[in-house]
Amino acid sequence: MVEKSEMEKIYMDYLRQLSKASADRFLRLALSRAVESYRRNTETALRLFPYTVELAEKLREIKEYSLLHVDELISQARDMIEDLKGHFYLAKTPDDAMDYIGDLVKPGDIVVKSKSLTSEELHMNPRLEEMGCEVYETDLGEFLIQQLKSKPMHILSPAIHVPREKAAEVISKAVGKELPPDIPLLVGEVRKLLRGKFFEAKVGISGANVIAAETGSVFIIENEGNARLVTGLPEKHIVIAGIEKLVPSLLDAMIAVEVTSRYANYKAPAYVSMISCPSKTGDIEKQTTYGAHGPKEYHVILLDNGRKEMIKDPIYRQALYCLRCGGCMYNCTIYPLVAGNFGYIYMGGIGVPLTRFLLGGLERAAPIAYTCTMCGRCVEHCPMKIDVPKIVQKIREEAAKAGIMPERLRENLGEITGVKI
Repeated sequence: MVEKSEMEKIYMDYLRQLSKASADRFLRLALSRAVESYRRNTETALRLFPYTVELAEKLREIKEYSLLHVDELISQARDMIEDLKGHFYLAKTPDDAMDYIGDLVKPGDIVVKSKSLTSEELHMNPRLEEMGCEVYETDLGEFLIQQLKSKPMHILSPAIHVPREKAAEVISKAVGKELPPDIPLLVGEVRKLLRGKFFEAKVGISGANVIAAETGSVFIIENEGNARLVTGLPEKHIVIAGIEKLVPSLLDAMIAVEVTSRYANYKAPAYVSMISCPSKTGDIEKQTTYGAHGPKEYHVILLDNGRKEMIKDPIYRQALYCLRCGGCMYNCTIYPLVAGNFGYIYMGGIGVPLTRFLLGGLERAAPIAYTCTMCGRCVEHCPMKIDVPKIVQKIREEAAKAGIMPERLRENLGEITGVKI
């Protein structure tokens, strides 16, 4: 438990962050447009593929089974990844994961990354830079956030709050020439800049949307094509993912891909990569040789960092069903007012338990819990039907028992959110 003065600092910093965001009319405008677009696109996708709703129900059962048998699935994935000449590491803490990664990269290495929320738990970018690495986020939204030295404002669209004018300013500085706020032109300039980095990079780091334990196969859903370059061009490919991404079979993983894509407002993702081992060839005398056109080394790091503790509790366990589709945020009553400021690293109502167990503990989670209105709209629109209000209520009760939510700060949160709490 942190000292009272430190707790108050955490709360006051969070209040200032919310207050500033709620007064930003450009933020509200950008989010109102995004929310409208997301809801329209998701409705269209589910209307075209109505069976996705039934698949989501099946996937919830798969996720429940997987979490209750996680040790078995970890062992199964480890055996298959190593059998296919990959490397496997189960990291108990972020420091364990970074120590492992630190043995794979060298000072001066260029590292390219595709989108990974799990890497944020490790505070990976600054730690790699401290080691002397040159790190590039290659997802366009993450690239903008990195250049702004800001934090992601949405699970899927991290730069959702950045208007084209600001994007032009940021990208102009990155490429060294003045650019107009023309979106296709800006995208083209980032493409040119990063294309060279993909080929120079020694290490590529990705996350995973889902992992099939029976084959050790990692699935990555994307639209930009950057993840394929991150995972296919450098000599080393490192995957970092939470243990909750494991499911038993390839078929289970494909169900997860389909449900996640539709609820993330896509009829179909532009790319789905399935990666099981380093690149290889058997074209000369059927002798398998590793390190063909793709990576010579393949490393899968699964991170615990409090997840096994969550699994023990049937209420908190639900949070690990999350597919990171982002639908809860677009249907939230608070998120459209303040964006990702409603959270720490993991945001929104679903971010409350993840913050509690994976990041800053109860002290960081409590103010986020008291920001949530517990209206239940997130449950209604969640493919996994995660009962966020029930989870938030339990964390509020924990905070009250621990005496870490001062009354005046609770009242201030109520004033900002417009809800008596």
